[in-house]
Amino acid sequence: SLIGRLMFDLPEEMGLIAVAVRQTQGKGRGGNAWLSPVGCALSTLHISIPLHSNLGQRIPFIQHLVSLAVVESVRSIPGYEDIELRVKWPNDIYYSDLMKLGGVLVNSTLIETTFHILIGFGFNVNNSNPTICINDLIAKFNKEEGTELEPLSADCLIARTVTVLERLIEVFQEKGPNGVLPQYYKYWVHSGKQVRLHDEEGPVAWIVGIDDYGYLQVHEEGKGVESVHPDGNSFDMLRNLLVPK
Repeated sequence: SLIGRLMFDLPEEMGLIAVAVRQTQGKGRGGNAWLSPVGCALSTLHISIPLHSNLGQRIPFIQHLVSLAVVESVRSIPGYEDIELRVKWPNDIYYSDLMKLGGVLVNSTLIETTFHILIGFGFNVNNSNPTICINDLIAKFNKEEGTELEPLSADCLIARTVTVLERLIEVFQEKGPNGVLPQYYKYWVHSGKQVRLHDEEGPVAWIVGIDDYGYLQVHEEGKGVESVHPDGNSFDMLRNLLVPK
């Protein structure tokens, strides 16, 4: 990609973001195609993270910070705090726990002692298809609450997301995971939810949070709290969770 080639040619302190109005070659997780209709906020952002820093030691956390930044980009606007935009571990943005309206993909390359991170994120702002979009949620909220909140633009939300992300990274670098987790949990869809481990018939466990490295923590009866990883094959990351040996 263009931004992948550009990122090493720019001065260190210069940020780089590519914003797409329409994407034809979008990539999703596991090489899936990413549908990108007009009205969707799409961008790729380059950031540098020192290896010997809080975040450099916990790179998987970046996808959580980006998902949180997208949700915050809307819910930190006065009047928009109760729009039902949420994060789904590890890298999706949801309407409540019902419907996906965005996602995050992170690629990292370590060069000497610096991680060069390419963050791709896309979320539906003004396109009702293929699922639902943020402006639909705002219209629904206005109808139910009798408010007159304005629809939002993709450009505005991309800018806000990047600003919020910069702040979240600063807090994480200073305080580690605990600096951002309370906010993340406030917006995530998993509180008090159950999952099955290993496969559809596997043991039931309760989701309790995420660990210091961004992996899901679950509590299985009689086993205590364990960190689990997705098996990498299923489309829904919460299916077939594996306990690493």
